[in-house]
Amino acid sequence: MSEKKKPASCFPSAAEDVEHSKNTRLDSASYRLAYADDALLLRDEMRSVRLGLEWMKPDLIQEEAGIESTLVVFGGARFHETTGDKNRPGTGAYYYSQARELARRVTELSVSHDCRQYVVTTGGGPGVMEAANRGAKDAGGLSIGLNIVLPFEQTPNPYITPELCFQFHYFAVRKMHFLKRAVGLVAFPGGFGTMDELFETLTLVQTKKIDRLPIILVGRQYWEQAVNFQFLADQGAVSQADLELFKMVDTAEEACKVLFQHWNGAEQ
Repeated sequence: MSEKKKPASCFPSAAEDVEHSKNTRLDSASYRLAYADDALLLRDEMRSVRLGLEWMKPDLIQEEAGIESTLVVFGGARFHETTGDKNRPGTGAYYYSQARELARRVTELSVSHDCRQYVVTTGGGPGVMEAANRGAKDAGGLSIGLNIVLPFEQTPNPYITPELCFQFHYFAVRKMHFLKRAVGLVAFPGGFGTMDELFETLTLVQTKKIDRLPIILVGRQYWEQAVNFQFLADQGAVSQADLELFKMVDTAEEACKVLFQHWNGAEQ
């Protein structure tokens, strides 16, 4: 992949000016270049600047890597490869194995598109997220991890492509990055975080804030017990048509069939 050439400029770069500014004897915080002043950037009043930086950094890196589209995989951090029997639906090991298989199949397609399209993207943590990043690595492709600073459960897993592993402070900016390049979303069983991410996506599609994309829930029994979607429609909280915004399946094979049919149609 060829690097983009930067346009010629007669102005010194910001990095060059930082080096030039070190050649002074004055070591006052007020004299320090604003963008090189960590103490300034960490002030509460600079929150809007930090929000902007959290948006720009991952966006620029993905753009420079040539990533055009992604498949987002959500799922619980507490469902590991060793929690139960991987061949028995309803166990953590089963969800782990299915997420790994799904990501492997999708990444094989991504590799055929020079890893520019359908790049698997997760929250970067353990459990189902790890499984998806691992499946992408099994297929020899790239995968993205959008990690967030938390006191537990969010250490980056070892299967993320290192140069595409990002760390966030703000949940809101992280969720925007999940969806900016997304052409599909697969939600495996999970807890509050998975529910939050899934329902924000459903709300954005329902309200037409984003274009419709395939949203697949893997683990029919889990989702039907965790959320009574039909009850919401029966009560008038959502319309019956809103239940068509997502599809429930039980296996990676079924999920891939839905995704590939949608993508093949979009490419025609």
